[in-house]
Amino acid sequence: MAGRALQALPRLRALNRLQVVLQHLTWEQDPETFLIIIKGTGGKAFCAGGDIRAITEAGKVGDKLSQDFFRGEYRLNNAIGTCKKPYVALIDGITMGGGVGVSVHGHFRVATEKTLFAMPETAIGLFPDVGGGYFLPRLSGKVGYYLALTGCRLKGRDVLRVGIATHFVESDKLPALEKDLIALKSPSKEKIADLLNSYHMKCTIDQEKEFALDEHMEKINSLFSGNSMEEIVKKLKQDGSPFAMKQLETINKMSPTSLKLTLRQLREGASMSLQEVLRMEYRLSQACMKGHDFYEGVRAVLIDKDQSPKWKPAALEEVSDEFVDNCFKPLGNDDLKL
Repeated sequence: MAGRALQALPRLRALNRLQVVLQHLTWEQDPETFLIIIKGTGGKAFCAGGDIRAITEAGKVGDKLSQDFFRGEYRLNNAIGTCKKPYVALIDGITMGGGVGVSVHGHFRVATEKTLFAMPETAIGLFPDVGGGYFLPRLSGKVGYYLALTGCRLKGRDVLRVGIATHFVESDKLPALEKDLIALKSPSKEKIADLLNSYHMKCTIDQEKEFALDEHMEKINSLFSGNSMEEIVKKLKQDGSPFAMKQLETINKMSPTSLKLTLRQLREGASMSLQEVLRMEYRLSQACMKGHDFYEGVRAVLIDKDQSPKWKPAALEEVSDEFVDNCFKPLGNDDLKL
């Protein structure tokens, strides 16, 4: 069989991670599999992220799931990032958090006019994981830092323009594209690229529309180049433009702890391999599981939906360098093994 289609659940269920990793590894070794295609199960989302509620409940009672979930997720990200066989992600619809993790590390990412991308983790007391420390600082200029710290959403063709997607195809054309991909005789990466390019070139949707961040890129590169969160906040205040004030307002709503962890994660991840980043992120995930803000963020945003989290500490200057250092420390035998 030329291609195998792996469907991403709208929310990746906590207990399905290991099964997906094992399935992926089976396909990687299967001589009958030449191509892996991942797509959503239909509806609005490709994959809107992990089953955060299940992890929250597990973390509260010290259940092993809060370790197993992240281990399984990051191993899957690594399996995709090191996959030798062509891997095509059809990111049609909402693609956030864990959904980004099962697509962005693959060879080809096909966005559509329905794609909605975001890494919104700082709003729930987490950090942009699933290899965010690897791919975000490698985007042009400081745009990855901007997306990570503010949770900014990108739509449609902008997902391609920022470098998250490799191709852009009309949503209605995806079934035909999938059929053509599977019909390819011995589908090499070159043949797949040629086929995707042909669909991409024919798609004219939003072609004339300007990149939403284009007019702000100069400010993004300047304002988000600070070496610390305090410096970034100072730059935003000093700039005083409507754009800077809007970003400041957004950042002030985020978990101060998450912001500090995220900035360091990206700064360190910029010079790390994907495997090193995933090990670092596993350490951070376990630090968040032991903290306060993740549970409070999930309560405020996803459970009670009052959108009024009470962060502890409540201000950036109260998050000490010593605390941040501890979150990045190796876990000995509990470190992530890839």
